[in-house]
Amino acid sequence: MLKITTYSAKETKEIAYKIGKILTKGTLIVLTGDLGAGKTTFTQGLASGMGITKMVTSPTFTIMKVYKGKLPLYHIDAYRLEGMTQDLGLEEMMDDDGVCVIEWPIFIFDSLPDAYLNVDIKRISDDIRSLTFIPHGKEYEKILEVISL
Repeated sequence: MLKITTYSAKETKEIAYKIGKILTKGTLIVLTGDLGAGKTTFTQGLASGMGITKMVTSPTFTIMKVYKGKLPLYHIDAYRLEGMTQDLGLEEMMDDDGVCVIEWPIFIFDSLPDAYLNVDIKRISDDIRSLTFIPHGKEYEKILEVISL
């Protein structure tokens, strides 16, 4: 586990950018935190690190947005999926040739694999955020090393 405090949206994006630079296909990152904590801001930095130039916005009303960069980025907002029982194909996306970022994973927790990186974002004030990185699986522990540099 690694905990970092950022003092601006720019700092949050810079940390996510570092992570985005090293991501490989099949990576799953779940973002937890209250509404307005900075989950989409984090994803914007991640996308930039992956070479994505298109503006990343919240997929709240579309459930999923796909962005093309060095790898595809599947940005999912699971908030509206609470209680859904049908197969949405999430497993295929998580095993695909891209990177999957899921906001509000609590609503589909039973569909998640054992290995992923949880980034818990807490809003301290208008500008300050606390980011807690919790790796689940050895491959995700390596990501923490990059953040620490």
